[in-house]
Amino acid sequence: MSDTTDGRRGDGSRDDLTSLLERSVELQEAGTRLEEELARLARTRTESSSSLLNFASTTNGYARQQTDMAEERTALTREQTRLSTRSTELATIRTDLSRERSALAGQRTDLAVVRSNMAGTRTSLAQQRTSMSERRTELARERSVLAEGRNVLARTRTGLSTLRTELARQRTYLAVIRTGLALFVLGVSLFRLFGLSWWSLFDGALAAGSVVMIAWGGRGYVRTGGRLQALDRAAKPDAV
Repeated sequence: MSDTTDGRRGDGSRDDLTSLLERSVELQEAGTRLEEELARLARTRTESSSSLLNFASTTNGYARQQTDMAEERTALTREQTRLSTRSTELATIRTDLSRERSALAGQRTDLAVVRSNMAGTRTSLAQQRTSMSERRTELARERSVLAEGRNVLARTRTGLSTLRTELARQRTYLAVIRTGLALFVLGVSLFRLFGLSWWSLFDGALAAGSVVMIAWGGRGYVRTGGRLQALDRAAKPDAV
């Protein structure tokens, strides 16, 4: 819009300059005609001395008119000079605007290059993010597999702990049976050593207690064996 306004102003200045030049030419032609008229009057003055006073008056009028025309031409010349100076200033302003526009175009080009570089960087970051997402997915899958293995190991460890507990309980029952057998043998040995006496009551109680211990230990051993077989059957499908 600024370039259009400057163009219109330049066109107006050229029109004014053209009109001034045409006016100057017209004034010059009028001056020429006045000079011719002065020459004719001079010849008339030589031919007619009686009209000398009138000729002098006419000459003075023409001189004043010529002076006025000269002053007008000088004013027109000054206006022409002013318009030329204004046209030069407008041309300088237009040149400065063109330079600023070129600078802005360069900056716009630089911004476009920067934007392209940022777009490339963003694309590379998106690719890296995609690869990281894929890697994270793979790690999640591996973690799931490891979790499943850990669960299997935990179940196996739980089964082994239960098996160890049952084996320890079975070992305890065997120790009870062994202790009962030892007490039974001790009671029989004491009965045979001392014979029938008041100590025979202790021997009988010892033998009866040992029988109770043997029965309780045997019953617990059998029950523990059944639980171990059940654990063995439950662990076989997991092993398969």
